[in-house]
Amino acid sequence: MSERTDTALPTDRAADERPQRPQHPALALTLIVGCYLMVGVDSSIVNIALPSIGADLGFSRTGLSWTINAYLITCGGLLMLGGRAGDVFGRRRVLVAGVTLFTAGSAIAGVASSPSWLLIARGVQGIGGALSTPGSLALLATTFPAGAERNRALSIYSATAGAGASLGLVIGGALTSWGSWRWVFFLTVPVGILIATTAGRVIPEPERHPGRLDVLGGICSTLAAGGLVFGFIRAGSDGWSDAGTITSFVAAIALLVLFVVLEARQPSPLLPLSLLANRNRVFAYFNIALLPATMLGTFYFLTQYFQNVLGFGPLVAGVAFLPLTLPMFAVVRLVPRLLTRVGTRPLMIAGAVLVLLATGWLSRLTPESSYLGGVLTPLLICGAGIGLSIMPLNVTILTGVPQTDSGAASGLLQTLQWIGASLGLAILSSAAAHGSGITGRPQARQHSSVAALVDGITMAFTVATGFAALVLLIAVFGLRAPAAADR
Repeated sequence: MSERTDTALPTDRAADERPQRPQHPALALTLIVGCYLMVGVDSSIVNIALPSIGADLGFSRTGLSWTINAYLITCGGLLMLGGRAGDVFGRRRVLVAGVTLFTAGSAIAGVASSPSWLLIARGVQGIGGALSTPGSLALLATTFPAGAERNRALSIYSATAGAGASLGLVIGGALTSWGSWRWVFFLTVPVGILIATTAGRVIPEPERHPGRLDVLGGICSTLAAGGLVFGFIRAGSDGWSDAGTITSFVAAIALLVLFVVLEARQPSPLLPLSLLANRNRVFAYFNIALLPATMLGTFYFLTQYFQNVLGFGPLVAGVAFLPLTLPMFAVVRLVPRLLTRVGTRPLMIAGAVLVLLATGWLSRLTPESSYLGGVLTPLLICGAGIGLSIMPLNVTILTGVPQTDSGAASGLLQTLQWIGASLGLAILSSAAAHGSGITGRPQARQHSSVAALVDGITMAFTVATGFAALVLLIAVFGLRAPAAADR
């Protein structure tokens, strides 16, 4: 396997279309990367402002996670539909529409005065992200010709993805510290306006691929994901025997079954079921969902730990995450060379071991733990583990996919990353709610809200350790040796 294959695979079927060279390549690349950065860092930039948002708008502890989940569910659930819409109606046109919708949602979120208002705005942002995210990568492939120019553009795009999380945390912390959490949303408004008004004159419109949109399939998959997430959050607040919890899970399962039936009969399905015939691909899909669940949970709960236990301000809390994101970014740059030497499976196993070690370490936090003694080392280990895992999983999923299904395969990959993060956060939030609730040491919790919070955080990291253990088991026993992507 070559380095070129590792970077070119995610470019979707657009990579084989004839590029239409823009008059201003540097500006076109800036707009495409800016679009991806604007949408991609949204979760991390908002994450650091969550304590301020919760206090200002009156969110409950479990309800606060919906500030992230409302965005992740709509964006992740509609990604495949957004990619298909770009094929049918024009990728640039759909990207501009998505950016416009995302920008409007950001402006609405910035002036929100209640939890429901903010959550609706986050859903609008998610829809906009689902329309613009697939188009950004496809437009990059169709704008720059294959070879050195496209590879250079891809490297910038990939570097942006690696640096986006840390950039979002630091910017979010600075805006929250120096101004208000509302500026976290207002920041993207001028950026979105600039992209939406400029893209039509700078980025060429690729050839369209007429067809039908599987709208019903997209709606079913999104509602199913939402039902699962709502069920886990409801279980955290009202218990597993609650009627609303049970109803949510039953409805989600029924919608998933309906989605599979629809896709089996749909002439242009969002998810060709033939993609699931490859064992390695199926298990890699599981892990590509589990890893974001673990990583987003780390961001979410450590944000609370930094600010509510260690007493960090938002800016310091954002900077405190750099030991996680910087090793991840550095390792991602080394992985293409490592792939050619050892293959995908050893890297995935090594990455899973590191993530397991990091989450297990974080599950032992106490109210007396310090940043240097209790958090810094596991952050470094977790960042390296995630960096070792992501590209090998992408390669395993996308290798051997027929050209006609490459868009669906990459769309499902992105969808599972977003939905996995959302569902994982819901499960971890439910675990944290039980961990800080009335069961076990109730008197101690009554005397110390900090102790209760830390109990909930450590319970969440205990469950995250279970996620990481499952990732390791899948890498060791689920993937065949040698993996198909290694050949």
